[in-house]
Amino acid sequence: MIETLAAYFAYPFVRYALIVGVLIALSSSLLGVTLVLKRFSFIGDGLSHVAFGAIAIATILDLGNNMAVVMPITVLAAVWLLRTGQHTKIKGDAAVAMLSVGALAIGYLLLNIFSKSTNISGDVCSTLFGSTAILTLTQLDVWLSIGISIVVILVFLLFYHKIFSVTFDETFSQATGLQASRYNLLIAVITAVVIVLAMNLVGSLLISALIIFPALSAMRLFKSFRAVILCSAVMSVVCAATGIIVSILASTPVGSTIVAMDIAMFGISYFAGQITSRS
Repeated sequence: MIETLAAYFAYPFVRYALIVGVLIALSSSLLGVTLVLKRFSFIGDGLSHVAFGAIAIATILDLGNNMAVVMPITVLAAVWLLRTGQHTKIKGDAAVAMLSVGALAIGYLLLNIFSKSTNISGDVCSTLFGSTAILTLTQLDVWLSIGISIVVILVFLLFYHKIFSVTFDETFSQATGLQASRYNLLIAVITAVVIVLAMNLVGSLLISALIIFPALSAMRLFKSFRAVILCSAVMSVVCAATGIIVSILASTPVGSTIVAMDIAMFGISYFAGQITSRS
């Protein structure tokens, strides 16, 4: 098995896939803790479906660079979700559900009506559940992932106490003079960017798993915010690396394999937490 892995990792695209997978998992896990605690964890699901709709538009327009369309639309959707949840009668979870279902349906409808592809079902399935796109990454994709990961880590290091305050008691934070809306907006925009990058890794339907499972797994074992963030990051990176390696050896879908590892990690953490609480 070691010889087989060594042979695979001799190819640059396999190394790129592992680097990008680990970095995206790291970024998603850091954001996931805050999103889960703010009860806004399904923002990943909603934004990923928006990204799917944007991909459909870019495909119809026959644009060479989908990112130029997908990224701005997804970021604008993140801002809209944030504003909608705060200032209108449509609550956050309802806004996410509305946007998620609407974007998915419109995207699929547009692809069926206007797409020139001969395999629409295959293209849609690959976008929703991930595909071999993770194995066709370029150096630009790797550097982009490195840049985004650095930004996410710096945001948490520089604004840790403010993010902590906004996460647990936004009303109190505003009363003390903290511009909570600015930090909410920052988190929403970064989440949108990470989700767009993660679509090549696990597909739009499975992105929420990268955000939710590591955070929930860490919460089974630790209670402090700092410990949960660190544990979530470690678990997410381990699951992503293991999932990519297993998918290479077993020829299984990359995205689904990574999510399966996250589910297994959650199961282990859940039982470990149960044992610890009883002792």
